[in-house]
Amino acid sequence: MAGILFIISAPSGSGKSTLVNQIRSLVDNLEFSVSYTTRAPRGSEEDGREYHFITREGFERMVEKDEFLEHADVFGNYYGTARRSLAEATAHGKDLLLDIDVKGAAQVRQRVPDAVSIFVMPPSPDVLATRLRNRSRAEGSVREDVIERRLAEAKREIENYREYGYILVNDVLARAEEELLAIVTSERLRREGRRPGPEEERLVKLAEGCRQQNADERVRPVLAAFGLLAPETAKL
Repeated sequence: MAGILFIISAPSGSGKSTLVNQIRSLVDNLEFSVSYTTRAPRGSEEDGREYHFITREGFERMVEKDEFLEHADVFGNYYGTARRSLAEATAHGKDLLLDIDVKGAAQVRQRVPDAVSIFVMPPSPDVLATRLRNRSRAEGSVREDVIERRLAEAKREIENYREYGYILVNDVLARAEEELLAIVTSERLRREGRRPGPEEERLVKLAEGCRQQNADERVRPVLAAFGLLAPETAKL
C-alpha cells in the first residue's frame, strides 16, 4: 500500500535535513518532495535537488493557479509544495515525505487529515545556536541578529509540538535516525494491516515511544530549556 504522506517539521538548524537524507537512503519507495522556494541557493545546493529555486513572481503565479498543497512566507522567502507531488508519488507506488515548516504542515493536515506528522526538536537553545552558527560560518558569514531571530522563531515553532503525531528530540543523531526509521516502518505496517516480524516489532515499540502522548519525559527538558516550562516541572 502506497500513498502515505509523511510530514517532518523542525526549527531551522535542528538537523532535519540530515535526518531526511538518512531516511531516504535507508527506506525504499519513499519519495522526497522537492519544494519550491524564492530564496537563493546555499553552498552546493542545486536546482531540482534540494529545492526548485524560483522567482517571487513565478511563485506568486503558482499561488494564483492554486498549484500548491501548502505554501508559506519564512523569513521573507516563499516556500511551497506542489500539489502534484503526492499524486505522482502515489501513481508510482511510493509514499511521500514533506520537509516543511509549522505553518505549511498545518495547511497540509487540513487537506490530508491522515498524514503522518513528525516534529523534530533540538535539545536546547544553546545546541541550536551552535548548529546555526556552524552552518552560517560554512556559508561565509555569521550574523548574531539572524541567529537570535531564528532562536526566537524556534521557540514559537516548538510551542506547536502538540499538533504533531510524533516527536523526535535530535540530541543523538544515530538515535533520532533510528526513531525516524521506526516511525516510517510502523506506519507502513499499520496501513498494510501486516503483522510485524521480530525486528519490525522492535521498531514498532520504538515508534510508540515517540508518539506525542508518550514523549513527555524527553520533551519536558526541551520545553524548559526554551522557557516554555518551569524548570522544576521538567523533572517530574
